[in-house]
Amino acid sequence: MAFTVAKAFDLIASAHERGRLAHAFLVTGSPGSGKEELAARMGHLLNGKADEGDDLWGEAVEVEAAPLAEQEGEFIRVVRPRSKSRRISVDDIRALEKMMHQSAPEGTWKVGVIVDADRMGEGAENAFLKTLEEPPRESLLLLLSSEPEKLLPTVWSRCVHLALAVPPGAEKSEQVRRILPILEKVTKNGIGELESGLAVKAGLEKLLSERKVEIEKHYAGVFKEEKVKYQKVVDMKWLDDREKVHLAQASADYLGERALIIETVHAWVGDLLRMKAGGQGLEFPEYAEVMAEAVESEDLDVLLRRVTAMEELRRLLETNVVESLALEVSLMNTFGKIRI
Repeated sequence: MAFTVAKAFDLIASAHERGRLAHAFLVTGSPGSGKEELAARMGHLLNGKADEGDDLWGEAVEVEAAPLAEQEGEFIRVVRPRSKSRRISVDDIRALEKMMHQSAPEGTWKVGVIVDADRMGEGAENAFLKTLEEPPRESLLLLLSSEPEKLLPTVWSRCVHLALAVPPGAEKSEQVRRILPILEKVTKNGIGELESGLAVKAGLEKLLSERKVEIEKHYAGVFKEEKVKYQKVVDMKWLDDREKVHLAQASADYLGERALIIETVHAWVGDLLRMKAGGQGLEFPEYAEVMAEAVESEDLDVLLRRVTAMEELRRLLETNVVESLALEVSLMNTFGKIRI
């Protein structure tokens, strides 16, 4: 389930107060979901001043967290993609590692924030696996990513996952805007029917197929330009390697778009459940009327099972299962008939 920044921070602050703060978080969410804001609030929680004394009425004056860039210093290090290719280098990660293992004054946390962590690449990711496995005392790693599926499984498994929802009213991406009419239509027509699951599957597969073609065409064009520009000054091996790089990037971009689509459907089904439970905190409040009518006759336990089916789809797509089969099984369980 995706959280607002405020809710996510409350959960983290509570864990810290109880001495149960995890040493590494993978914070995910679409652009605009507040990943850096949450990182800034976490840095302030651990190393910032709690208040600025009392006001005229004797009440403590709380200090708001400064932006992440302003907090950066000796014990809070922020790593971002820097090169023209927007990659995070191994050297940047090693510098972060060095900071994480240095000594710090009592009560001071060492906080490392990796913005756009999916831009690291395998070498950079492997460079800090030991710290993920054996974290130093009072240290915290925050990996921020809009495309977490690009990260190594060994990184995934060593972090607590925290998904953020885009705030209501925020502008939605083009891909999300293309998915919502599909979900609105099937919800209006009535979830719980065979045709509902098949309709969502057909719509998502069409959208995914179109995006895959567009992405592959883009990277093929980039490689074609490089080939024309460099073929007279480099050997064939270099060109072969560059083609593999672009193919890999196209694949990663497609998986990122697929993850966004699945997350959107997951959020939609989560809204159906929230609507049944009272309608608070909807991610798509503009569709509240449609959802309210759709869940009127739905059992709460059935809606919980529909949400679970979407969670299972995300798990299946991390394996070697055939994409089409995973979509069919999970979307039928999400939107089709469920026996109580």
